[in-house]
Amino acid sequence: MKEFVISTTKKETAILVGLITSTQNERKTNEYLDELEFLAQTAGAEVVKRFTQRIDHPHPVTYVGTGKLAEIAEYVEMLKDSDDEIGMVIFDDELSAKQLRNIEKELKIKILDRTSLILDIFAMRAQTAHAKVQVELAQYKYMLPRLQRLWTHLERQGGGSGGAGGGKGGSVGLRGPGETQLEMDRRIILGRMSLLKEQLAQIDKQKSIQRKNRGRLIRVALVGYTNVGKSTLMNLLAKSEVFAENKLFATLDTTVRKVIIENLPFLLSDTVGFIRKLPTDLVESFKSTLDEVREADLLLHVVDVSHPEFEEQIAVVEKTLADLNCGDKPIMVIFNKIDAFTYVQKEEDDLTPKTRENITLDELKETWMNRLADNCLFISAREKQNIEDLKEKLYKKVCELHVQKYPYNDFLYQTYEEGEN
Repeated sequence: MKEFVISTTKKETAILVGLITSTQNERKTNEYLDELEFLAQTAGAEVVKRFTQRIDHPHPVTYVGTGKLAEIAEYVEMLKDSDDEIGMVIFDDELSAKQLRNIEKELKIKILDRTSLILDIFAMRAQTAHAKVQVELAQYKYMLPRLQRLWTHLERQGGGSGGAGGGKGGSVGLRGPGETQLEMDRRIILGRMSLLKEQLAQIDKQKSIQRKNRGRLIRVALVGYTNVGKSTLMNLLAKSEVFAENKLFATLDTTVRKVIIENLPFLLSDTVGFIRKLPTDLVESFKSTLDEVREADLLLHVVDVSHPEFEEQIAVVEKTLADLNCGDKPIMVIFNKIDAFTYVQKEEDDLTPKTRENITLDELKETWMNRLADNCLFISAREKQNIEDLKEKLYKKVCELHVQKYPYNDFLYQTYEEGEN
């Protein structure tokens, strides 16, 4: 299969392209491009320039307008064969096969969209056989509707639109073989996808048996946006060495650890982080990994409260949980990274409304967060702030859930009763 692989030895330079539309203002577009740049850096690329365009909706043929595409092409051509030569152009939305084909024809350079970039990072991060199978399946799902794009070399051979079965004139003599090869590739990919699905079903069956053999323990799952500190928190609570770093999707494979707080054991799992515009095919492929979330008795929704758009990230996570039919599970919201929270103090005579940028953490706690009551906590996993408070709340919550789920466990029932008194 064809993969988008970014070199890890020498950083390729990249251009980012985003749109300012009727539903996405300039501020939002810049935030999305910031995240796209972080994704590119995670994959090993260096972003050197951004292009944005105001347009009501993406152009169905070229994503951006033809004038903006020509501007990008001119910039790419200007740096060609120089030390700063552009290696790729990354678009902040998923591109259709038609858009990819037309953009490549104009720019004559490697083109990635947000989806293919995320898939590349997932392929790089996958460590276990389970994760690798899921990523490969998602890659094939992404590739299948774009197969025609791989046969554009036939156009250059025949001077027409051969290879895909369309067009006139130059396609003569190439139409049949092109269609045959295209259909052959399609059958090969469909066959491979079928095999991968069978492998996933077998792995899922094994994992289901493993989960059943874990005994009568409450299951707690860490969920949240990518790069909010879930793995760091996992390491603190489980005293483990789960890989954690300041990159998107540092954790891809689900990790499960047994945690004991005082005399109370429970299972804690760290799952893959969510992200805006997460490819549907990726969510579908990773549903088996997210079984840990589905079967959890309690979700710890970790939030990076220092992020300027943390409320939107919360909405993304909540929507993803709803898509997984997990929206009705008991949830504790853990506002992490309070050590990194910053604000700009307003002048006394400034009468403009308060925003996230000029509100203190204490003032923030008195907003809608106040309604969460005991179901939220403010911590810093990195600086180990308020971790004991978290353990205390978690202990009480797990005790309560255990008594509800396993009412005949005398020891834990006694523990819960003593805690209540």
